[in-house]
Amino acid sequence: MTDLAPVKRALLSVSDKTGLVVLGQTLAAKGVELLSTGGSAKTLRDAGLDVKDVAEVTGFPEMMDGRVKTLHPKVHGGLLALRDNADHVKAMSDHDIGAIDLLVVNLYPFEAALARGADYDEMIENIDIGGPAMIRAAAKNHGFVTTVVDVEDYDALIAELEANDGQTTYAFRQKLAQIAYARTGAYDAAVSTWMADAIGETAPRRRVVAGQIKQTLRYGENPHQTASFYVDGSSRAGVATAAQHQGKELSYNNINDTDAAFELVAEFDPADSAAVAIIKHANPCGVAKGATLLEAYTKAFDCDRTSAFGGIVALNKALDAETAEAITEIFTEVVIAPGASDEAKAIFAKKKNLRLLTTDGLPDVLATSNTVRQVAGGMLVQNKDAGFIGLDDLRVMTKKAPTDEQLQDLLFAWKVGKHVKSNAIVYVKNQATVGVGAGQMSRLDSALIAAKKAERMAEAMGLPEPLTKGSAVASDAFFPFADGLLEAAAAGASCVIQPGGSMRDQEVIDAADEAGLAMVFTGMRHFRH
Repeated sequence: MTDLAPVKRALLSVSDKTGLVVLGQTLAAKGVELLSTGGSAKTLRDAGLDVKDVAEVTGFPEMMDGRVKTLHPKVHGGLLALRDNADHVKAMSDHDIGAIDLLVVNLYPFEAALARGADYDEMIENIDIGGPAMIRAAAKNHGFVTTVVDVEDYDALIAELEANDGQTTYAFRQKLAQIAYARTGAYDAAVSTWMADAIGETAPRRRVVAGQIKQTLRYGENPHQTASFYVDGSSRAGVATAAQHQGKELSYNNINDTDAAFELVAEFDPADSAAVAIIKHANPCGVAKGATLLEAYTKAFDCDRTSAFGGIVALNKALDAETAEAITEIFTEVVIAPGASDEAKAIFAKKKNLRLLTTDGLPDVLATSNTVRQVAGGMLVQNKDAGFIGLDDLRVMTKKAPTDEQLQDLLFAWKVGKHVKSNAIVYVKNQATVGVGAGQMSRLDSALIAAKKAERMAEAMGLPEPLTKGSAVASDAFFPFADGLLEAAAAGASCVIQPGGSMRDQEVIDAADEAGLAMVFTGMRHFRH
């Protein structure tokens, strides 16, 4: 093997024809012999290029609807032969195998078929066989063969050939080989994950997680950490698929917090009412519904004005000018919404560091998907918390039953609590959070912190009493003791929603009765760690 490897013969077989003609013309101009298959060959011939069909090389026609065309020794021998190995060179001569110096392949669009919801049979037909086999062969032999699997690398290839008189360097071939193996790995991951879902295999023996880079981040959670943002190719509306209209590049923490905000606000149907969620450090510091986005934003902001500074704002409807004006009154990192009016965009344009993201819709909070968390030596995989509780799922456990108005606030608090780090306590009044306690080691402490925040906001707003008076309170998991519930009662809560299931449930129910609270059990918890 030498550093420079000449490109004299190339095999081009692509499903995505973008840039193919320009690449073919460049190679032909350098005297490179072009081999191709099917539609790729036709595209190149239509552009006036001289192309030899792989079938001419192998002596076998494409058959079985194109399933068999490149799986042949004259193809794989040409890719795998070591040019500096006498036995390999002799075998090539004995069997009339010509060297293939450049392979350009992109695979059947399996991921695209998956994204559009193709049925089982169509998905099977979109599994590429010959392509991955050739890619792996060429990449293995990168000491002599250049492998290109992405359209975005065509320009780099052309520049490399121009700079080296029709040759490629070893470092260049190494880099493309790594990209090639990552591509086949991601492709196989998509196929295996889809098939596991298709056959109802919830815990496959092997699980592969793959992504495509979207952004190299300035740093991770902290400046001394490196980080990148990868997307999985799903069509789910959210930060990964959003369009950024203005503002500086998103950071690691921006992306994490924006995702948390948008997933939360999606809990509230825009056909029902406008909703706004304000997030800080992945926890909500204010969530509200309103007749308008401005009303919802104002109510959410009034939950914790201090924490809202430098936060993330998510809307369940298109951003309008009035709400945009209100948001720009304080420093906000990111706003994400299903859309934005031209007037709202113009208002935000005055705040050059404010990022505005828009999506094609809201994520479906009931849709199934997996979440992955790395631990030392492995990873935890679970299906997303899509648990839903409606009125019919609630069990009244106390002598006093909640009113219809209280039930609506209880369900609102329950939806928000699902998105608060455990232990979570959420106070709600009139479809707006008025106190949030998150991430404490004790549920009692979460209740105390949420109540204290409400007291501070009442003082700041000049209110005679905290808005927790007469509120509904949600706990993401059961109260292990009555102390946390009694703290909520002391803060003024009038009704409670919790999963139930504690050994001391009866003690907690008795305490609620004694305090004059109405309490319902859901039978479902929402731990969030």
